[in-house]
Amino acid sequence: MSKRQHSIPAGASLGDGGTGFRLWAPGCEQVLLRLEADGSREPMQPQADGWHALTVPGAGAGTLYRFELPDGTQVPDPASRFQPQDVHGPSEVIDPAAYEWTVAWEGRPWDEIVLYELHVGAFTPGGTFREAIGKLDHLAALGVTGIEIMPVWDFPGGRNWGYDGVLPYAPDSTYGRPEDFKALVEAAHARGIAVLLDVVYNHFGPDGNYLPVYAPKFFTERHHTPWGAAVNYDGEGSQAVREFVIHNALYWLDEYDLDGLRFDAVHAIIDDGPKHLLDELSERARASTRRPVHLLLENEDNEPKRLTRNGREPVHYTAQWNDDVHHVLHVAATGEDQGYYADYAGNTGLLAKALSEGFAYQGQMMPYRGSARGAPAANLPPGAFVAFIQNHDQVGNRAFGDRLNTVASHDAMRALAAVYLLLPQTPMIFMGEEWGATQPFPFFCDFEGDLADAVRKGRREEFSRFPEFQDPEQRDRIPDPLAEKTFLSAKLDWNAIDQKRLGLYRDLLSVRRREIVPLLAHIVRGGSAIEFGPGAVQVRWQIGLDRVLALSANLSGAKVEFPKPTGQTIWTEGETDPGMGPWSVRWSLEAA
Repeated sequence: MSKRQHSIPAGASLGDGGTGFRLWAPGCEQVLLRLEADGSREPMQPQADGWHALTVPGAGAGTLYRFELPDGTQVPDPASRFQPQDVHGPSEVIDPAAYEWTVAWEGRPWDEIVLYELHVGAFTPGGTFREAIGKLDHLAALGVTGIEIMPVWDFPGGRNWGYDGVLPYAPDSTYGRPEDFKALVEAAHARGIAVLLDVVYNHFGPDGNYLPVYAPKFFTERHHTPWGAAVNYDGEGSQAVREFVIHNALYWLDEYDLDGLRFDAVHAIIDDGPKHLLDELSERARASTRRPVHLLLENEDNEPKRLTRNGREPVHYTAQWNDDVHHVLHVAATGEDQGYYADYAGNTGLLAKALSEGFAYQGQMMPYRGSARGAPAANLPPGAFVAFIQNHDQVGNRAFGDRLNTVASHDAMRALAAVYLLLPQTPMIFMGEEWGATQPFPFFCDFEGDLADAVRKGRREEFSRFPEFQDPEQRDRIPDPLAEKTFLSAKLDWNAIDQKRLGLYRDLLSVRRREIVPLLAHIVRGGSAIEFGPGAVQVRWQIGLDRVLALSANLSGAKVEFPKPTGQTIWTEGETDPGMGPWSVRWSLEAA
């Protein structure tokens, strides 16, 4: 048995006979520590650089506390390990060493990873960490080797996607206690499944974020993001902010024994200092453990430099969510050409580029964005990209949260699965996709008052520029993100599994494990692609000196002539000889 505890510069730290409390509050001359049990208030000792500290003898695990500011405002600990009464309530002292880890886990190499994105609240009927454990055998049998969990930071109310979190060290109490999350991680490891967590360092949510009140330098008007003033990573007072965030990443990796993190919207993390936060964070995360650590990016700017390799090992980040692969495959399957899909519609060259080299846009102008996007990425190995045909964003950003299989044909869905699950890029399945779930995944949250009204109004105005929602009555049909029924509609129905679809995914992942994974160490860069017609491409990746992995894909409704197949066939979908019929795919291993 082992114990895991990360030393956090802020928050509550248990010691012999008591607990030490530390708060960075440079905006306050005096801060009081309030203990909930008896209402007692004790002044904390001001220290250098805006810190306040106090050790309370006798305060142990389970102690509830808050900090009281000079104007009487009572706030939770920003480094709270648990909030039993939500974001506005008291924080609870947690003893991390009380959890005894029993599973010896050495991690999994990135080449073996098949990701499965899930939202804890919608994954099971009860929506808890403990209940999710009961579905791990399903994932292991499917062939999943890594789960990627949407953010669990404490957020306001009883339901949220997780990107409105305000207390980044505290798993949300609606999902369970810290020991429940640790039990989920350990249960996954016992089944050979790595666990990654989505973290958000580009903004804090709008309800329950007290940081600006006592630490105004935590944010800066020098930079702006879609959420307002940016987190201050490069100005006066930024060192404490950087340490708060970097230690948060290390805390999840260490104290919760996680295998990696996915960093949300890093293009909105603005840092003009001598070393960008993302560089320092990745360096310290990789230095913190000897086992594999998988650091993933969501980056609208498509910056290959963040994915640079030293040999095959990532210098900073392991891989990036590849929206370009999603977009080209989505457009092929649906024909949709509105919004950002317009920049991909009818362009087989972008399909070929995304499948072969990762990024479709590698420096050319993207009309929807209004600027150039990306840079050349052919020198990166395919494993630097995470490929998917659905995820929380691409489903949930649709007005009704409708899944791809409800708008694309059965044949198209099978073809897309055969492409991306065997692609040398790392595949990621969105929860329920493997069995053809039809439950939507709409945007949902649980705010109150004016904020709730603003979110509701903003959600509907967001779609007002689309032709089908020009009519206000049509916009009113968009699910209310604040309504509980919107959240409940997203819960997976485990009694409605399409066994045939599930069998397809299991078979594909079995072939991936047996045929594709052993080749990945020998694919050191992107492939080459040839177009054979609209939606029809062939991609070839060099395997060492004498072999080639070849994908022939006809993602259209018309038959297309391709070169006659040679070599060892790995997988076929649809009619592949003679010619490639509609929605057909062939994978083969050929001589160079």
